[in-house]
Amino acid sequence: MKKNLSYLCTLVLVNFLSISAFAQTITLAGNVKNSDSKENIPSVSVTVKGTTNGTVTDANGNFKIDIVDFPVTLSFSSVGYETQEITVRNSLDIIHVAFKASGTLGQEVVVAATRSEVKSLETPVTIERMSKAMVLETPAPSFYDAIANLKGVDVVTSSIMFKTPGTRGFNGSGNLRMNQLVDGMDNQAPGLNFSVGNIVGLNELDVDNVELLPGASSALYGSGGMTGTLLMTSKDPFRFQGFSAQIKEGVNHINDPYTGAAPYDDYAVRFAKAFNNKFAFKITSEYTRAKDWYASDYRNYSSLLGQPTTGDRTQPDYNGINTYGDESAYFNVQQQLKNAAAQAIAGGNNAEGAQLNALAAATPANSGVTRTGYAENDLTNHKAYNFKTSAGLYYKLTDATTISLTGNYGTASTVYQGTDMYQLKDVAIGQYKAEVAGRRFYVRAYTTQENAGSSYDMVATATLLNEAYAPTATVWAPTYMNAYTPAFAAALAGGQTPQQAYITASNAARAQADANRLQPGTQAFNKSLDSLKNIAIPNGGKFNDKTNLYVGEAMYDFSDYIKWVDIMVGASTREFVLNSHGTIFADTAGRIDINETGAFIQLQKGFLDSTLKITLAGRYDKNSNFNGRFTPRATAVYEIAPNNFIRASYQTAYRFPSTQNQYIDLQTGSARLIGGLPQFIDEYGLRTNTYDTASLNKYAATGVPPTQYQFKQFKPETVESYELGYKTLIDHKLLIDVYGFFAQYTNFIGLTVLVKDPFTQPQTAANTFGIYTNSSNKVNTVGAGLGVDYLLAKGFIASGNIAYNDLSNNDNTIQTDFNTPKVKFNISLANYTIKKVYGFNVTYRWQQSYDYQSSFISGTTPAFGTLDAQISRKLPRLFHSMIKIGATNLLNKYYVDAIGNPSIGGLYYISLGINVF
Repeated sequence: MKKNLSYLCTLVLVNFLSISAFAQTITLAGNVKNSDSKENIPSVSVTVKGTTNGTVTDANGNFKIDIVDFPVTLSFSSVGYETQEITVRNSLDIIHVAFKASGTLGQEVVVAATRSEVKSLETPVTIERMSKAMVLETPAPSFYDAIANLKGVDVVTSSIMFKTPGTRGFNGSGNLRMNQLVDGMDNQAPGLNFSVGNIVGLNELDVDNVELLPGASSALYGSGGMTGTLLMTSKDPFRFQGFSAQIKEGVNHINDPYTGAAPYDDYAVRFAKAFNNKFAFKITSEYTRAKDWYASDYRNYSSLLGQPTTGDRTQPDYNGINTYGDESAYFNVQQQLKNAAAQAIAGGNNAEGAQLNALAAATPANSGVTRTGYAENDLTNHKAYNFKTSAGLYYKLTDATTISLTGNYGTASTVYQGTDMYQLKDVAIGQYKAEVAGRRFYVRAYTTQENAGSSYDMVATATLLNEAYAPTATVWAPTYMNAYTPAFAAALAGGQTPQQAYITASNAARAQADANRLQPGTQAFNKSLDSLKNIAIPNGGKFNDKTNLYVGEAMYDFSDYIKWVDIMVGASTREFVLNSHGTIFADTAGRIDINETGAFIQLQKGFLDSTLKITLAGRYDKNSNFNGRFTPRATAVYEIAPNNFIRASYQTAYRFPSTQNQYIDLQTGSARLIGGLPQFIDEYGLRTNTYDTASLNKYAATGVPPTQYQFKQFKPETVESYELGYKTLIDHKLLIDVYGFFAQYTNFIGLTVLVKDPFTQPQTAANTFGIYTNSSNKVNTVGAGLGVDYLLAKGFIASGNIAYNDLSNNDNTIQTDFNTPKVKFNISLANYTIKKVYGFNVTYRWQQSYDYQSSFISGTTPAFGTLDAQISRKLPRLFHSMIKIGATNLLNKYYVDAIGNPSIGGLYYISLGINVF
């Protein structure tokens, strides 16, 4: 695969260098004015219709554009104005454009829905779009944060640099069921199979548009598009030239009980230049740094009940949600006393044995003891940053065909909640692409190179810190029991009840066992922590992952050659090369290759004078470890009246098990996480004397003996989705969009927790396994949504949306991680044209409480509402600058959007952008 990519890149470079004869060009010039005020309009997009050849007007509304022949049709577009086309027949024509202001509701051109251009009002499936103008005025620190305000979107905040958007359920800290593409590249971290926020995504100054396609989308975008696809497109360097910059300064952690106020900094630049409309280049960089939000939920978590309970460190089996190293009950006090009694009796000391048995009888049966854990802020300094940069070279082979070489690179430090809590420290991801693209086709090859840097597992590190000063089996547990036994006997003799005496003795035993505990902040603690963070798993906490992804793909649209139906075909191949040196995957013997190859075809045709448009599509894919999958798609959109469209769709999607679903082999603080392939079942002997926790919990509650877990063939996950929607634009002022859907998942992939030999040894991390399996039942989801946008007088815009999602059935033997509130809504009021230069946006977002599930934690996430706002002032005569003052969570009411994740407070900022409009 890598050789094929090398050959393709070489061919692309040879073609690039071999172009030596340029067609003679003609330069056209003109001006664009407001038809009412007669003012010149800057930043108007000017393109040659049917090509990618384009430019933008300057500060005085003037433009120049090179063409090669007449006649030519120029298209003029800008947010807030009607798109206009002018045909130029010779170089003597005078080009003056009188732009008419207009509402643009529903008129935005989108491509995600069908991979071809269509107005958003006429799409056959639900779609959300964020334009570059919306990015400029968003009431959020970045455009990526603002995705949360789109209809039906859920966001899980692992940290200030790592937010995971999702739609229609099954979200978490990392989303395996949503594709995220940047300029056509899947920007997932190959070792994780999901995008780490926007750390290798777009610089905000370089965003042209963002399109969100909720629901099944594998037929067009490949494996992983189960619940949606997010497409982010950068600005064309031919159309958007010059230097732009933005400085953003802010503050967070106001009134945070765990730390003082801290600065937030963001600096971004972009420079693009084109020469003779043939060659262009682009360079961007952005650096963001902040003090991360604090995860500080210290409630006790009961792994038996699978939810938080009341209690604190005085409980012997305390397992704080955000304290690490205390995840497992390492031994049971009652059982230890019984064992000691048996040994005493066997040694002929019947009196001592009887006394120990009496103490065992008085000790609670549920007397598990955990080690003393460390709080998250003991294990990380919460310094978060993200540096990303990109560069590109672009050459026009013809007006409509461009060859490009581009690269994106991002590095960051942030926190991530997975099976454990992880510090992603100096993680780096690079993406490098060679592409030839035209109006009707593209051929591209790219690679994603991942390096885990100095990332480490905080739970594993905390566990090893405890073992470093006092190994549990040989030092800590014996010391604990030697102190507990006399203390318990003395407390009972002093008149305490058995429960009171148990707590008294447990506290005394812990104090004795923890006498030499490494204390946070001391030199000994820091030395041991730094050492363990830099030792690879399993002897330390460090990940040593350098997993890579190699992709080649192509698409061709035959619309110019076949007139009776639009036909589009495409194919792709991608290869994952797992290389974690045994710290994540079962690759201690060497790298593991996984190949996925597929192809798709799409047919579109209009009927009844094009008032009815039908689209049929299908895709076939094959994974090297699984049988091939076919995913069909059928959509229809019918214009029942002008600006009134009914849409219906049947969509399917599939997800090959992720790299971790297949090959993970990781010992965590609470269990060993293993892949679902048969080799792991056999390696750990799980085909005998193994039970799932659901059956064990039922046995504990009812006494009905559990049945041994039965393994089935591990298969890809599929979904069938049915959607019906209606979209209307009334009087060019009121846009209404409503939809409902039903989706059914087959072979749903989730995590099943198994215990090996539970009746012969206590349940610990050593004999507990988290394995990825398929649900034996179908998993169904239903949902609906409503969005309303209304253009009021004098440029005011009122918007609102509400979404409902529910899991209509649930397999109680598998963890689904549905993780979405049933009801959530957003409302906003904005105006970006007050006296032509002032603007504001106020947005309120609310979501209902919901049950959150993950391999790290499960429990209820409380309902919350948050208010975001910004005001802006454009400075047209000062290098087209703009000042913005804004805040997210303006009222500073701390909340969590997923249990176990950090508390999020207010972030207040001011920014100055140069050449941003």
